[in-house]
Parts: sequence; structure tokens; C-alpha cells
Amino acid sequence: MQRKTHIKKGDTVKVLTGNSRGQEGRVLTVDIKKQRVVVEGINMISKHTKPNAANPQGGITKKEAPIHISNLMLVDAQGNPTKVGRRIDENNNKLTRYSKKSNEIIK
Repeated sequence: MQRKTHIKKGDTVKVLTGNSRGQEGRVLTVDIKKQRVVVEGINMISKHTKPNAANPQGGITKKEAPIHISNLMLVDAQGNPTKVGRRIDENNNKLTRYSKKSNEIIK
């Protein structure tokens, strides 16, 4: 069974805990099974790479590592971290996400 997540690809999120605490970034990927998210520019690690065709020099590259979804909070249109609610939209009868702080629909 796959769990629903409050964060989707393309959302702007704020990090609540860890070394990157307080930083904001855009979500690149979401792994629902492992409950982990990769955020642009957050939780950077150094990866050692062997020389190959794409990178003939090899060496150390910086790369984003996944963060657990519980350590992130969605940022709404005003730039405030907020909890996410779900409700049926009156116009088209579809389930939409909304900001519990500002009560606005999240796009």
C-alpha cells in the first residue's frame, strides 16, 4: 500500500531538522516507498567518482542526498511553512491540497 504524501515534485519546502535546518528548496524527486525526498541544493554530499566517458577526470562531485519526508514542511504562496490539508474543490469536484495556515489552494 502506498501512502499519500503532503509533498509533491516541484513544491517548495523548508527543512525543519538536520544540518540544512531553515533552508528552502524545490523538490526534485519523491520516493513514496522509502518516504524520502531529494531537494535542490539541500543535504549536499561528496561523491567519489571513477573516471568514465562522461567525466574523464573523475574526482569528487557534490550531489543532493535524500531527506526523510517528516523533516520537511511545505511553503505556501506567501512564503510561510504550513501544514497541508485536502478538500474537494467546489468548481470541478476534484481533491485539492490547501494551506492550513492561509487557507489557500496549493498549485
